[in-house]
Amino acid sequence: MNARETKGIRRFWPGGLPSLSGGRAARQGFFYYAFEGWDIATADFRLSPETTQDLIRAEAVVRQLNEDPPRSETLEALSHQLLRSEAVASSRIEGLELSHKNLAEAAFDPKLASANAASVLGNVRAMQEAIRLGARAERITTDAIVDIHRRLFRGTRDEAIGGRIRTSQNWIGHGDNPYRATFIPVPESDVSRLLADLGRFIERDDITPLAQAAVAHAQFETIHPFADGNGRVGRALIHLILRRRGLAPHYVPPISLVLAANVDAYIAGLTDYREHREDNWCGTFARATGLATEAARELATVIDELKARWSEQASPRAGSAAAKLINVLPTYPVIDLRSATDLLEVSDEAARLGIERLEDSGVVKELTKRKWRRAWESVGLFALLDRFERKLATQTNAGPRRAAPRITAG
Repeated sequence: MNARETKGIRRFWPGGLPSLSGGRAARQGFFYYAFEGWDIATADFRLSPETTQDLIRAEAVVRQLNEDPPRSETLEALSHQLLRSEAVASSRIEGLELSHKNLAEAAFDPKLASANAASVLGNVRAMQEAIRLGARAERITTDAIVDIHRRLFRGTRDEAIGGRIRTSQNWIGHGDNPYRATFIPVPESDVSRLLADLGRFIERDDITPLAQAAVAHAQFETIHPFADGNGRVGRALIHLILRRRGLAPHYVPPISLVLAANVDAYIAGLTDYREHREDNWCGTFARATGLATEAARELATVIDELKARWSEQASPRAGSAAAKLINVLPTYPVIDLRSATDLLEVSDEAARLGIERLEDSGVVKELTKRKWRRAWESVGLFALLDRFERKLATQTNAGPRRAAPRITAG
């Protein structure tokens, strides 16, 4: 069944223009059906006992990660890398491929950023804005959601569309018209009302945080209020809600990483929601959250293992610039003399000697050979993050109820 046969709001696509899809019907014009959305601000979502238990278990492990975190010196690194992993995975769902190495290099120096890197950095900024909004627990207005979208595209080639709610019909699927679309969101005339309603839903506190995040995300994807970037903003809302509700004040597990690993299951879950099978979607979301949380704790362990290996290689004196650099490298994997001096609060000479020691021992290697602002990158961290994503992806595809995989630092 294609989108023209799906029941909803009947609309007409005018013909008369050359078309790459739809053939004669597209040239002559045709009727199609846009999704008929519904308000959720006061909706009552009744979930099965099984899904309720899945949500309770998932929230328990998220709470444990936040209340009983890994070793303190890993906290900032874990938070930083989870956010970046989430951004990379969220962008991957949208078709933007980028390695952690390329992202770190682009964050260090925007001149090194490709178009994809700039887009993923925008995703990081959007998630940071969502986290900031959630931490402040302020009202979630349409303007707040629009601002997240604006930050997503700031500094990218598509900056002009940032923060602009659509004023025409859009669709999901290939083609220059909705003739063979896989999904046609709500009409443009309904977008503003449904966004305001979504904000009121996010302000509720009578629904469990994970169920609220799952429903809000699916509702946002159904509204699809922007020309592009809807998936990334919708996944940023997950961060906003879990931070706002106090479930994840420090770490939001990389749920998008699990969803990105099995796009078919993710799309099926959104379809379940749109066909009023919220129970199925919330169960999928809960299991993805549990797996992502277990993997986050595992990532903290292997970051510590990698730091221990660096220390063994370099054998730095306690309290030296080299020892301090090893502690900050997981958070700032690309450094130069200036950033090392600022991060460590030491002299240029001390920072230089620390970098030299780590370079000589193979902990860092030179990234650029420019006369000015030479830069170095950590050795081993990017490969570790890539293994983290690959193993989680493999485990996710094997089955959502299995335990998180073991990731190694070597």
